[in-house]
Amino acid sequence: MTDVIVVGGGISGLVAARDCARIGLAVTVYEAADAVGGAVARHDVAGLTLDSGAESFAVRRGAVADFIAELGLTDAVIAPNPAGAWLHLPKNDNPNQSVTVPAPKAGVLGIPGSPLADDVRRAIGWRGAWRAYADRLIPVLKIGREHSLGDLVGKRMGRRVLERLVEPVASGVYSAPAADLDVDVVAPGLNTALTTAGSLSGAVLSLRAQAPAGSAVGGLRGGMTTLVDALVADLDRLGAEIVTGTRIEALTAGGTAGARGWTVTLAPTSTPGDPGDTATPAGQGSATARFVIIATPGAGALGLVGGLGEETAALAELGWPEPTVVELATLVLDAPQLDSHPRGTGVLVAATTPGVSAKALTHVSAKWEWVAEAAGAGRHVIRLSYGRARTPNPAEGLGDAELQALALRDASALLGVDLPAEAVRGFARTVWRDALSPATIGAGARVQAVRDVVAEIDGLEVTGAWLAGTGLASVIPDARGAASRTRRTSLGL
Repeated sequence: MTDVIVVGGGISGLVAARDCARIGLAVTVYEAADAVGGAVARHDVAGLTLDSGAESFAVRRGAVADFIAELGLTDAVIAPNPAGAWLHLPKNDNPNQSVTVPAPKAGVLGIPGSPLADDVRRAIGWRGAWRAYADRLIPVLKIGREHSLGDLVGKRMGRRVLERLVEPVASGVYSAPAADLDVDVVAPGLNTALTTAGSLSGAVLSLRAQAPAGSAVGGLRGGMTTLVDALVADLDRLGAEIVTGTRIEALTAGGTAGARGWTVTLAPTSTPGDPGDTATPAGQGSATARFVIIATPGAGALGLVGGLGEETAALAELGWPEPTVVELATLVLDAPQLDSHPRGTGVLVAATTPGVSAKALTHVSAKWEWVAEAAGAGRHVIRLSYGRARTPNPAEGLGDAELQALALRDASALLGVDLPAEAVRGFARTVWRDALSPATIGAGARVQAVRDVVAEIDGLEVTGAWLAGTGLASVIPDARGAASRTRRTSLGL
């Protein structure tokens, strides 16, 4: 019997495993995929090693920066190009045509702090700007406290702000419509600031004034996967074991010979060996531990705890939303015409914009200097994202050649530059199918129900983005909290 089994080798699992191993606990991490890292992953495209998942982290509260410092990676922290993103929208005077404009600067989740500013008017027109300005004349008490971000913005600032400024951000960041997002989750403090300031635009300006100076996000030279490499190296140094290609099929209370603890049932997911080999494959059978930390995506975690009793089984029936399938298409292009970075660091797309299927484009080599250096002069890296909640994914069912062609057409439209097929030097696709948004209305109550039930089960912890929130700034502190409780229990505290 080992001390701690961690189910899942994403960032949550690796962080929790490291914190447990640091006090001398024997730790084994089981990961179903052939590599650890989860949403922080890499791929090689046209000779470039690039992030295939998360590419940055929020700098708020300093949680990620502090953790990075522990791993000795502070010197690798970099800020993105401050040029900012653009918006691809239907024309104000002709919705059957599109226009691309710089995203307004002084906002929160696309909500403008200065509705009559030039960059806001370019995006929503004079009529939309005056409607948004009317927010300052609407008494707060007549509106009341809103839970839905979409409802709040629509009532106070009108349809154009909602559809043209807020929805592209909501879809790009959370893969969900603004109507489904909980204001207190995605914009903490906004409701309180609204009451104090007396208007939504005033609340936005108040929140921005409280934000620290500098970029809201950071990255790592060489990509965010250098964080995974550092975690794996530290776990190896601490004597922890990482087993990939192995799925946990079931979790039962009780260790060896009836001892307190847990037993997990293992099943290999890697390619089997010689068909004539009668030995038990690596990763098949069972393992026992005093403690288990589940750090898988939501559906897998709920499936494992659901077998522990009626109360845990009921957690899967709390009305969790269907996960949104998101596909990413990465293009490496020989395109000197993009050297001027015509659309800054990328483009967010309003759902009602004609002619484009992607919901967002990141000009990776414009956003991150290290990528531009690695690519070389005239070579560019573009990443497009497909998949919105409640709508069919336009990339679903397409072969690689078809998705590459679609991505190239969309990139040409979004960047305003003709990009011929012969410019492509490399292509890759990444599919994320099991993301469960922690930001939708009701998610807070569902998450708390999970935490309350699990807290009553000795030796079991559950962590991950589906509970903690989107991004490393939420995931890392939550994983460390799960590890801290495990450590304290192991020491009898």
